[in-house]
Amino acid sequence: MTPGAVAALIDHTLLKPETPQTGVEQLCREAAEFKFATVCINPTWVKLAYEQLRSTQVGVCAVVGFPFGANTTDLKRHEAERVILDGASEVDMVINVGALRSGDLDLFEHDIGNVVQVCRENDVISKVIIEAALLTNEQKVVACQTAKTVGAMFVKTSTGFGLGGATVEDVALMRKTVGADIGVKAAGGVKNYDTLQAMLRAGATRIGSSSGVDIVQEVVSRMHRT
Repeated sequence: MTPGAVAALIDHTLLKPETPQTGVEQLCREAAEFKFATVCINPTWVKLAYEQLRSTQVGVCAVVGFPFGANTTDLKRHEAERVILDGASEVDMVINVGALRSGDLDLFEHDIGNVVQVCRENDVISKVIIEAALLTNEQKVVACQTAKTVGAMFVKTSTGFGLGGATVEDVALMRKTVGADIGVKAAGGVKNYDTLQAMLRAGATRIGSSSGVDIVQEVVSRMHRT
């Protein structure tokens, strides 16, 4: 893959709570330089990132209900509305893990559906973070099926703040569950080109990584050696 093709798959991510404004500005400069798909950031920085990137093709991806997914549905819905108002073109929402593990599938679907509806009404891409490391395989399948049923555009492996990140096995299971109709985002622990390639082979169509610059530079280095 060319460096540009790799960069176009990556949500350039910075979600650490201690991040200062200068860190977000640097993230945006890197995203514009390397032409990443988006910057993935916390809601408080969406307006800043939008202003930094509005003259580029780089989108702004905001997380909602992050990182635990334990907010009430009305708060998640309001958060989605707010980040879209501030300039987000993509929303990554965390599922209500407790509802799923409790078997309360009505609440689980209602929670995802409300955020997806807001995204659909505003022509914004919706991604549903299932936090796979906290789920059984059966629960992963239910989570992905539910996200697809309510119209989500992607399912996503992890927040990167849970017990584990993306695995090839989870990506493959998620792709098998949703079929070819929607995207699969692998996030959490994708720090080099070999791992990125493995996720793509398993069925990922988007990568979330805080190591995007390193990955693209690795691709450039490999091209120069051949």
